Amino acid sequence: MQTIQEVTPSDAYAMIAKGAVLVDVREVREAAAKSFDISDMMLIPLSDFGKRFGEIPRKGNVILACRSGNRSMMAASFLVDQGYGQVFNLQDGIVSWERAGLPTARGAQDGFLSRFMPGFLRES
Repeated sequence: MQTIQEVTPSDAYAMIAKGAVLVDVREVREAAAKSFDISDMMLIPLSDFGKRFGEIPRKGNVILACRSGNRSMMAASFLVDQGYGQVFNLQDGIVSWERAGLPTARGAQDGFLSRFMPGFLRES
């Protein structure tokens, strides 16, 4: 079984800059209150994850995130079981992301990629 590596917020931010996909597994109401302020990300709540995980690209790095890292670790394990290769978990979730001074925003809205791939969001 593949071990899921946890990445720090700064490492995750650097990976995203190089093309990694961030998948936020928090519920919509949580993301509406505070979100990752990056150009493109996917919001697939854990409650829908089993039905929607196929929207996540299989190639490239995938970083799973939630509030504190617990739900995202469950989603990361699920992806590994489904054959995804480069799966990472954001250590301590959006809590540590914000603590590290990385960009957050209130609410989420459709971004460029959402027109082509359901689930992608851009933060406002």
